[in-house]
Amino acid sequence: MSAAKVFIAGSRSLSRLNQNLSRRIDNIMDQALTVLVGDANGVDKTVQQYLRAKRYATVIVFCMESGCRNNVGKWATRTIAAADPSRRDSAYYATKDRAMAVEADYGLMLWDAKSRGTLTNIVHLVRQGKSVVVYVAPKRSFQVLRHPDQLNEMLRRFDPGVLHRIDLELDSLGTSVGPGCQAEPPPFF
Repeated sequence: MSAAKVFIAGSRSLSRLNQNLSRRIDNIMDQALTVLVGDANGVDKTVQQYLRAKRYATVIVFCMESGCRNNVGKWATRTIAAADPSRRDSAYYATKDRAMAVEADYGLMLWDAKSRGTLTNIVHLVRQGKSVVVYVAPKRSFQVLRHPDQLNEMLRRFDPGVLHRIDLELDSLGTSVGPGCQAEPPPFF
C-alpha cells in the first residue's frame, strides 16, 4: 500500500512559515506522507524550501507542460497538460491544482482569506470528501474541514462582499460548495 498523499498549497502572498505551520509540515514528514506541491512562488516555493532544508524526499512537484517554475529539491515532477496551452492565466495554472486535489488524500491550505485559487482548492478537496486543514493567515488559526457545512461556516466569518465575489467566481467554474461526505481527520492535525 502506498503512502497517503497530502496536497499543500496556499496564497502567493504568503511566503513564510511560522512555528505552527512548520510543526504541521514536520508532522506530515514524521508520518512519511507523500507531499504534493505546485511550482508557484509564494507558499509553493516556501514549502519546497522547507522540505529541502529538512532533506525530505517524498515529494512530487506538479508543473504545467510549459515547464516547472520552481523545483528547489529536484524532486520527481508530474507534468499536467492544459486544455488551452497558449494561455498563461490563473485558469491555466489551476489545471495542475485540480489534478493535485484529485490525487491527494488530504489537504493543507495556507489561505490569506483573499486568494480565490486557494479557496478553489479548498472547495475541490471538500467536495471530494477529503479532510482539509486550513491555516487562515489573518486570524493565525487553523480550521479542519471535513464537510461542506464546515466550509460554509468558516466562510461566513469573512467580509460578505469578498465572499460574494469569490462565490460568483466559484459558480462560474462549477466549483460551488455542494454535498460531500464525512472524511477521516487528516493524520497530521
